[in-house]
Amino acid sequence: MKIKNIDFATYLKKYPTRDGFFGKYGGAYIPDELKKPFQEIDKAYQTICHSAQFINELRRIRKEFQGRPTPVYHCSRLSEYCGGAQIYVKREDLNHTGAHKLNHCMGEGLLAKYLGKKRLIAETGAGQHGVALATAAAYFGLECEIHMGEVDIKKQAPNVARMKILGAKIIPVTHGAKTLKEAVDSAFESYLKNYEDSIYCIGSVVGPHPFPQMVRDFQMVVGEEARQQFKEMTGEMPDVICACVGGGSNSIGLFIPFLNDPVEIVGVEPLGRGSKRGEHAASMTYGSEGVMHGFNSIMLKDEKGEPDAVYSIASGLDYPSVGPEHAFLHDIGRIQYETITDEETIEAFFMMSKLEGIIPALESAHAIAYAMKLARTKMKTGSILVNLSGRGDKDVDYIIEKYGSEYKKEAVMK
Repeated sequence: MKIKNIDFATYLKKYPTRDGFFGKYGGAYIPDELKKPFQEIDKAYQTICHSAQFINELRRIRKEFQGRPTPVYHCSRLSEYCGGAQIYVKREDLNHTGAHKLNHCMGEGLLAKYLGKKRLIAETGAGQHGVALATAAAYFGLECEIHMGEVDIKKQAPNVARMKILGAKIIPVTHGAKTLKEAVDSAFESYLKNYEDSIYCIGSVVGPHPFPQMVRDFQMVVGEEARQQFKEMTGEMPDVICACVGGGSNSIGLFIPFLNDPVEIVGVEPLGRGSKRGEHAASMTYGSEGVMHGFNSIMLKDEKGEPDAVYSIASGLDYPSVGPEHAFLHDIGRIQYETITDEETIEAFFMMSKLEGIIPALESAHAIAYAMKLARTKMKTGSILVNLSGRGDKDVDYIIEKYGSEYKKEAVMK
């Protein structure tokens, strides 16, 4: 497949460029004192990613520790309820720790051991990356420091407890909006002070090069498995694949292995409470080009051109930018981006739970909601494959507190 002179059969050999760019997006816009440690990480990764020993060890970990491959599942009752295309989900909620995040955290942990580092530093929003990294640290015998906004600490109490049990040190972030962006700022500051014995393990396909590439490569296992599994199940490729997009790791992991196939690819952004500034976190839909957290991409800006305030019911999606590869693939026309509101997300959360016996993460429920909407309105036949990126255990207390223990269908159905 070719779009605007991009040959997707050779895409991975060309993107990112050696200095970390996907077209005009990406790069490493970092302080001079961090250039050397990031170059060290890049050199180490480019070495071990071609090492049979590293690859075989990662495969062993995925099979014996993570429980991979995770299955693809046909949501027959949800499909019948929507009355259109058949909906399938890639069950990343069954990956150890309950989400896709462990896919790159175990890889980053292996890299840290290779570099002789003693500590893993990271940010987290929904807590899934924090739990996954704390798990990796425990597995490899490393210290772990997790920065998390106070708003998210309260909202995601079960994951905070899990991180502490796993031995991680939680650093509450009390400035600004006290959510994901501020947690990233805080983690970067800590890494700047401790880079000699630590590695910053970014939780998505964002940040300075080489992290957008590294996290993408580790997450591609999702799409590689799903592509093979779906074809074995149905004898064909899905018509549409979709996944939620905050920073964009679960989605890029699903999308990349399908780039060269005749498949429609859709990233689903959080529209939150509406299109007004501060009411959503739909960076690709309402943002413009800008640099934050060391990389150039599409971001939501305030009147001064700084990262804008954002909101999403899903803590893992409330980030004012998006991975540079997403911006590039959007610009060349290979991926389209759509939005889903909180209201639509809540309906998907409850219907997936009640009809299929699977409680999805609120992040994942955005993608399920889009699939439901598509099946109801535009696709009366065919198939949709959704990345169910995580389970909703972490969200249950919040949902019950905010929406009550009994779901009232008429309150959210249109």
